[in-house]
This record gives sequence, C-alpha cells and structure tokens, in this order.
Amino acid sequence: MALAHHFRAYPEAVTDKRVLDLGAGSGLVGIAAARTGARAFAAEIDPNGQAAIALNAEANGVVISLTDVDLAEAPEGFDLIAAGDVFYNAEVGRLMLPFLQLCRAAGMAVLIGDPDRRDLPLDRLERVASYAVGDVGDARASADRSGSVYRLA
Repeated sequence: MALAHHFRAYPEAVTDKRVLDLGAGSGLVGIAAARTGARAFAAEIDPNGQAAIALNAEANGVVISLTDVDLAEAPEGFDLIAAGDVFYNAEVGRLMLPFLQLCRAAGMAVLIGDPDRRDLPLDRLERVASYAVGDVGDARASADRSGSVYRLA
C-alpha cells in the first residue's frame, strides 16, 4: 500500500517507465504505476493472484502484463522494480534480497514498500517516505499503522 501511495504522491517516479510489480498480489502497485502513465508488469506466482491482477486492472481501466521472473538473474527491460511487502518472513527475504541486489546492479531502480516487518533488511535500505496504510490484513494491527517506501542502497 505504501508504494501505491508513493506513486500517487510522486508520479514522476514511475511515469513513462517500465515498472515491474514484484510479488504483485492483487496488482495494487502495478495499477498505481499504470495510472501515472507507467508501462506496468506484474510478477505473481499464485494463480489466484494472477486472476485478481487481471480483474483489478480491467476494473481500473489499465493494462498490466503478467510476466515470469527467475530469481537467479536480473530481468531485462525494466526501469524500476517495485517490491511491495516481499520481506514478510525470513525465508522469502533470503530469496528476495539477492534478487533485488542483482536488479540494482543491473541498473534498475529498486523501491520496496513494507509495513516495517521484522525481516526487512534495514541495513541495506534508505527510507524514502512513510504513509498511513491502516489495517493491512492483521485484525490485531492498529488502524493507524504506517508503511514505508525504501530505496535499495
């Protein structure tokens, strides 16, 4: 949610860029990017998520192309990797950080949106902005929860 807020607040971050919404879930980040004029792509391994992305993109009048990503190598043709909530546990984080570092080394900008979970590699990140995101699916979470956008250093 923080990345979607960020793209709305700073459309110049994504306008006219090829943006990959990594671990796209419902496609919210890709939709926010596409609405600013980005060419949006989504990588999502869950078939239910893939269906949701297609439905949500259509409902919002944007086009998001699904794409496969091999975490062993940086994908080609993207200006920005938008990774929303991909550090939700240590196991996934151990896969994501090296991949995102490969993308950064290949010249792509990498922005990470996260509600400051414990497995977020803060020593490798620079906080860019924070936004109120409310309850992000955890009924025990505070309604005034915030999420941050980080740049991979």
